[in-house]
Amino acid sequence: MKQSNVISKVIVQIIFYILLVLLWQFLFKVGVELEWWKAYAFPSPLGVGNVFLKLYKRGTLYTAITASLGRAVIGYGMSVIIGVLSGFILNQIKILNKTVRPLLLGIQTLPSICWVPFAILWLGLQESAIIFVTVIGSTFSIAISTDSALNNVSPLYINAAKTLGANRLMLWTRVIFPASLPMIISGLKHGWSFAWRALMVGEVMSATVGLGQALIMGRNLADINRVALVMLLIVFIGLLIDQLIFEIIERRLLKKRGLSKNS
Repeated sequence: MKQSNVISKVIVQIIFYILLVLLWQFLFKVGVELEWWKAYAFPSPLGVGNVFLKLYKRGTLYTAITASLGRAVIGYGMSVIIGVLSGFILNQIKILNKTVRPLLLGIQTLPSICWVPFAILWLGLQESAIIFVTVIGSTFSIAISTDSALNNVSPLYINAAKTLGANRLMLWTRVIFPASLPMIISGLKHGWSFAWRALMVGEVMSATVGLGQALIMGRNLADINRVALVMLLIVFIGLLIDQLIFEIIERRLLKKRGLSKNS
C-alpha cells in the first residue's frame, strides 16, 4: 500500500512538471508572437535544453557542479562545527544568551552579499574568500537554531532524569541531546539552504570555476537560456541534497521517536 502511494505521488509530480514545462514553452511562443518580449530576452525550455546538451558535452557543467559542491562541503562543514558549538555555548552561558544572541539574530538578517567586500579586502579574490562568505552565511542560523533546540527541551524530561539519579553527563547524553536532536537537524537543514545561497554569492564575485561563475558567464554572453539553465541547476541541486540527506534523516528520526504521522 505504501509503495503504491509513493509511485502515485511520483507520477503526479512528473505530470505536474511536464505540464509546467509545456506551459513555459507556450508562454514563450505567445510572448514572442505578440512581441511582448524578444526571443533572446526570455528563456525557453527548448533553448535551455540545447544549452544543457552543449555544456554537458564540453564537460563544463560537470566541472562547475563538482567545484561548487566541493566548496559547499567545506564551507557547510565548517558552519556546522562552529554553529553547533556556538549554540551550545550561548545556551550554557546566560550572559551571552542575553547579549550576544540578539546580536546574532540581527546579523543573520544581513544578506550574504554584504559580506563580499569584507571577504575581498581580507582574503582577496581567492578560494578562501568564497568559503568565508559561505561559512558566515550559515553559521549564525545554525547557532541560533541549536540554542533554540536546547532551550525547547521539556523541563519534565530533565526533572524526571534528575529524580532517577542522572548525573550531568547522563543528563546531556541521554536526555537533553536526544530530545533536542530533531530540532537541531531541522536547524542544520535550514543552515544548508543559507550556505548554498551564500556559496553562489561568493562564486559570483570571483572568476573561479563554479555554478556562480557559469551564471555570470551567461550574463556576459547575453545568453538568457544559459542563465536560466544555471539557475535551474542551483535550485535542483539544493533541493536534491535537502531531500536525499536532510529530509531522510529528519523523517527517520521522527519515526523512531514516534513523532511521525505515519509511525
